[in-house]
Amino acid sequence: MTMKDIAREFGISVATVSRALKDSPRISEERRKAIQQYAREHNFYPNAIGEALRHSRIMATKIIGVIVPEFTHYYFSSILTGIEEAAAARGYHIMVSLSGEQYEREARICENFHRYKVCGVIVSQAKDTKNYDHYQKLLDAGIPIVFYDRICTGVNASRVVVDDYMGAYNAVTHLIETGCRRIAFYGGPMQLEISKNRYNGYVDALLKHGLTVDEKIIRVCDNRPDAEALTPEILSLDNPPDAFFAVNDDTAIGILYTVKHAGIRVPEDISICGFTNGQRAIACDPMLTTVEQRGHRVGEEAAEILMDKVEGLIPIEKVEKRVVRTRLVIRGTTR
Repeated sequence: MTMKDIAREFGISVATVSRALKDSPRISEERRKAIQQYAREHNFYPNAIGEALRHSRIMATKIIGVIVPEFTHYYFSSILTGIEEAAAARGYHIMVSLSGEQYEREARICENFHRYKVCGVIVSQAKDTKNYDHYQKLLDAGIPIVFYDRICTGVNASRVVVDDYMGAYNAVTHLIETGCRRIAFYGGPMQLEISKNRYNGYVDALLKHGLTVDEKIIRVCDNRPDAEALTPEILSLDNPPDAFFAVNDDTAIGILYTVKHAGIRVPEDISICGFTNGQRAIACDPMLTTVEQRGHRVGEEAAEILMDKVEGLIPIEKVEKRVVRTRLVIRGTTR
């Protein structure tokens, strides 16, 4: 849908359509409302970037929209760096927006990306996103999407993930092989695919080694404040864990802080393993055993898929699924 299409529908000039969409008083109110309603119904948004460029001498650029759930995690910032570097190498620019883990905000960002005519979108969905219409609307408009980290199973789009299942399986196996027998699990919300995969890796490692899965030491907890609040309760159980496996490093460091504060030795009495391998993993004492996610590579892969789709090197309808391998980095919080 373009302004020419709207002009043809109403039998008017493109200039008249432009004025109506800008709410110009030179067009009658009745005509303005009719044109604006027609534009909304057909998902038309004025090209804000093109409009700005018409009044400047700047050459048009190739813009990729990127949605980040939050900036506080090292993992997301490393992915963003990978996207930026890969995009810059091929003459693209990125437009980054923060969803703040909120569905409504994420949906508005997608609408704005549509309005600004980005050539494609790279996104990790918010934790509470359960409705995927905003993604489907972009795909229906011919705007390719590549998911990273938190993929959306509700739409048929390309994705780049790490091998969450094997990362968790290998980490828990390491804990078991170093003598741990009662391993607590702190994971993310189970509607997220990565949470399911890490949980399944945890469970399968326990079962493979003949250990029991105990719901009393399995909790939804994916940040440091919650870990510090929750861990004393877990430690006070009649049969407390001798190890913790956490969904990310921040959560693991919250566990570490609480365990040490309780006078429990790490790793002699309790082992702890995280998932990320950011800078904080080597800034704590003892340094954290963790699963390295290789966020920079995830970002590069996501950007390459998107740009290949934009340039026709990969058919826009083809769904690319790529997995970046993890590795376990053993440090001082495990035996």
